[in-house]
Amino acid sequence: MAGLSEHGGVDIPADEVAVVLLDSAGIVQGWSQAAAELLGWPAEQVCGRPLARLFAEAERGSGGDTRGDSPAVSPTASPVVPAGQVAFRHASGRTVEATVDEVRLDGSSQRVLLVAPRRDEGEQEQGSSLLTALLAQSLLGVVLCDTELRVVRTNIIDEVHGWPLLRPGHRLEDVISPADAKEVGDQLRQVLDTGMPLLAREQRMSAPDGSGRERYVSVSAFRLADGHDRPTGIAAFFTDSTRQRRARRRTEVGHEASARIGASLDVSRTAQDIADVLVPALGDMATVEIAEAVLEGEEPPKVILPGDWLRLRRVAVASATGPWPAELVPVGGLIPRFPDVPQVRRAAIQGDTVYNTTRQEMLDLLGDPELIRAVMPERGHSAVVSPLYARGLLLGFATVWRTEQPEPFEQDDADLVFDISSRAALSVDNARRYTHEHRAAVALQQRLLPRATTSTAAAESAGCYVPAGGGADISGDWFDAIPLPSLRVAFVVGDVFGHGLHAAATMGRLRTAIRTLADLELEPGELLIHLDDLVQQLADEADPQDKDTIGATCLYAVYDPLTGSCALASAGHPPPAVIGPDGTARPVEVSPGPPLGVGGMPFEVTTVALEPGSTLALYTDGLVERWSRDADQGTRELLDTLASLCRGDGTLEEIGRAVMAGAAEAPPRDDMALLLARPRLLPAADIADWQFPDDPAAVAEARNAVARRLAEWGLDDLTFTTELTVSELVTNAMRYAGGTVGLRLFHDDTTLVCEVRDSSNTQPRLRRALAGDEGGRGLFLVAQLTRRWGSRYHHSGKTIWAEQPIDGDPASPTGLTAVWDSAAL
Repeated sequence: MAGLSEHGGVDIPADEVAVVLLDSAGIVQGWSQAAAELLGWPAEQVCGRPLARLFAEAERGSGGDTRGDSPAVSPTASPVVPAGQVAFRHASGRTVEATVDEVRLDGSSQRVLLVAPRRDEGEQEQGSSLLTALLAQSLLGVVLCDTELRVVRTNIIDEVHGWPLLRPGHRLEDVISPADAKEVGDQLRQVLDTGMPLLAREQRMSAPDGSGRERYVSVSAFRLADGHDRPTGIAAFFTDSTRQRRARRRTEVGHEASARIGASLDVSRTAQDIADVLVPALGDMATVEIAEAVLEGEEPPKVILPGDWLRLRRVAVASATGPWPAELVPVGGLIPRFPDVPQVRRAAIQGDTVYNTTRQEMLDLLGDPELIRAVMPERGHSAVVSPLYARGLLLGFATVWRTEQPEPFEQDDADLVFDISSRAALSVDNARRYTHEHRAAVALQQRLLPRATTSTAAAESAGCYVPAGGGADISGDWFDAIPLPSLRVAFVVGDVFGHGLHAAATMGRLRTAIRTLADLELEPGELLIHLDDLVQQLADEADPQDKDTIGATCLYAVYDPLTGSCALASAGHPPPAVIGPDGTARPVEVSPGPPLGVGGMPFEVTTVALEPGSTLALYTDGLVERWSRDADQGTRELLDTLASLCRGDGTLEEIGRAVMAGAAEAPPRDDMALLLARPRLLPAADIADWQFPDDPAAVAEARNAVARRLAEWGLDDLTFTTELTVSELVTNAMRYAGGTVGLRLFHDDTTLVCEVRDSSNTQPRLRRALAGDEGGRGLFLVAQLTRRWGSRYHHSGKTIWAEQPIDGDPASPTGLTAVWDSAAL
């Protein structure tokens, strides 16, 4: 064995030395297991054959490929066996360099050959130097493990790497948590079994004591093997990637904050986005407090004087540890007043970010245990408090706490929270300004809309309106119920083109115009013609680029409770629907004209009879499109819903809310307006109708007929003024129109109406008669004795009407004398 050492210069383990027994002719007589492992030939294929056939030179001399074949016996094989460095032929065909020593046996012709694999002293020196250099590294961790994954050698010492500390004989579970140890162990065993290396795998290393401390390392591992390619262990290399991971995570949080915060124009939603970005990425709990003025859309105070306190409300919270603790201020709660201490004032005035504030430090600073209990988590050990400053205004604060994560916040964490808060503050302020402007626009629109419910002798009605975007947008949809003379009522629904404040303003102008035109008692088609002219004027006044966007659709209907008829006309608007008393719904066949603003086209009037107990539904296209993108399908679905709801006992207001709730399950793209009206029919017993010939004597007959009917109705206190009104109106009709004169008297619970019909189209005018005039005082007397009077025209002739309040003070003869004297003057 000593000779082997001298030849190779390197000691060879005894179990790696092959032993071969040869006779005097060089024939193999014995073949050890080590020889079989070294050259790949089993003993049964070698014994009895010349050893020379295993020399690599012999293979090259034969000129053939003998891989896998047993070495053949050669009659000319030489018994000479060279000593020293010999190249053998492996069973696989490769060449094995080996060192051969010969030992002769005393008294025998047999020889013993000791064959050892060749060792390169330079390679061993390089390997030893490499291992020494690796173990000397301070930034690269090296761990050598055996096949049981026990630590054999390592360069990890506490003074260099801090944590965890490894010692020879340690196992993974001795230094990291069981879960992490199993995960790492599975990876290393896979390397040990397959030989496939593990490269740069980021691995969490949690402390085994349950403290929650953890680090991250980048691990690479390779299998170690002996000269026969048998696994002997694992060489693992790792670097501490904790700071890089945290830096990468901070970058990801910053990107998420940029993408997420500011997507909403709602202050509360923006605040919640801030909290959700901070947890769990940076901490375990987060809160966002906003000044009350900001929530109302107003600016907070520009200057906070000593002793002043900014009223803050908790708007958003986030918790990675479960439900929000009951002892802490909840969402919507008012934050208690903090003591006026320098640290708090600097945060409020200068915008300083405070971090690594522990519970005890806050208690020492504020000195109020109850305050601490209300605003600080019980297990909070580290916090970052950053003000929300935008345009020189303090809008609130964002706070993030660590309760479960054991590591305190670092300066980089505080800088990131400050950066997020700075950008988020601009989003909060944008949301505040939007809230301010949106509330102003909504308030304007709400003031332009009528009361939601009305009730008159003609009908009861209820209107509903839902702005687009769930309240985030406004438009020009509107509805209206306009009381008209003679107990009639007009129903209106319309939709201005476009969205925004200009659409709402245009809607207000159109609604005002319709009310003005309605007072003129125009028929629906004529009223829409006048409204069309107005929209064209608005378009002419608009900027050239906006001219084509000015327009509207409108449906105008007039219901007469004396006849139960409803006359309506449409300017490009969806037709109304009628739900009968039996709950069947049908659309009203209307011939629509063009939208308002087109001009030059008439509007056809359609008249339908409405049964008592039926319901008339007027709506805008946003409601139909919300039910379905197809208008016909949406209309059918709307009618089915109305029919189902009207069969119940719900009020019109309840029905309207139910329809809107079903249509607005998601924020609608367009405004939705709905007007429901339930018409009433005036009882025939409350209506009196007469025809009188063109004879002055008929005036007295008319007065007597009115007096008798008022007595029947129990309205004797109105007899005097009504007789005088009838006398003046009938006399004027006979004097200026001629022909038969119609007189109609009717009333409800509050109003007595007197109507006189004649065949003239002359407009009656109220004027003040001079002292010397013999006439001209009749309409003046009517105007003084009644609440209001007026006239409306028909295709032939006109109707002059006058209304008196039933519960008012009737005019007495003394009062009449004063009125007459005034007329005479």
